[in-house]
Amino acid sequence: MTGLAYSVHVAPSKPAVSDDLPPGEDRRMWSPTSSTLIHGERDAVLVDPLLTVDESHRLADWVLAQGKNVTTIFVTHAHGDHFFGAPAVLDRFPDARLVAAPDVAAHAGAQWESAWFDGFWQPRFPDQISEQHLVPEPLPEGRIELEGEELRTIELGHTDTDGTSALHAPSIGLVVAGDCVYGDVHLYLGEAKGNGTRDWLDALDVVAETRPTAVVSGHKRDGDPDSPDDIDRTRRYIEDFTAAAETAQDHTDLYETMLRRYPDRVNRGVLWNSAKAALS
Repeated sequence: MTGLAYSVHVAPSKPAVSDDLPPGEDRRMWSPTSSTLIHGERDAVLVDPLLTVDESHRLADWVLAQGKNVTTIFVTHAHGDHFFGAPAVLDRFPDARLVAAPDVAAHAGAQWESAWFDGFWQPRFPDQISEQHLVPEPLPEGRIELEGEELRTIELGHTDTDGTSALHAPSIGLVVAGDCVYGDVHLYLGEAKGNGTRDWLDALDVVAETRPTAVVSGHKRDGDPDSPDDIDRTRRYIEDFTAAAETAQDHTDLYETMLRRYPDRVNRGVLWNSAKAALS
């Protein structure tokens, strides 16, 4: 029997409509976002089908080029940029199930409600999001069978939003971490008030306890290695942000402090939003 393998597709950064720009920036960009295909000889599970119609169509084309049959689409967490693109993939693979861990499924519907969809997603990506408002069904058993191998859901609680998860393929040492782990991209800490950062650090411990040999970050540079070292890099960023927020005079000071420490990470706009949320 052929064992499992995986491939990663990264949707590049794209413009988002916003007039709230950090100092020195002339437009708002969205972070590059990963989608992962875990596959056997014939069948595959696709993790996180992206956001816009155009990028999800490109994702579906990429999946078709792999020559695999998608049986399941798994959503790691309830942010629209990780599941609004599901209709384009389901058009190509209509028998696939759209699933998520129970907490993720419970939160996903809110992304289509007015506060989030009309107040956030649609203004930033006008006429770019599918009119089919799908949500994943819960996967209470916590596992997906793929050609005789088991993929396991890891429920993580709060990371960059509430009720998140990862998908573990133990036979190949892979964790598809969603937004629990970031690559060389600024973290979204806009929902991290209260115990949010502490909970996120605990979630990183849970991922590390699987002793993965490969970790796919939810937001990463295309072509960067899927290194387990990203777990510790994400941890250090959160710790640095938390420490800087305690002494910053205001959100601009926090933004500039983090930018000095991480000058080369992608998407300064999301750092700006995180700093404003932390010190508003």
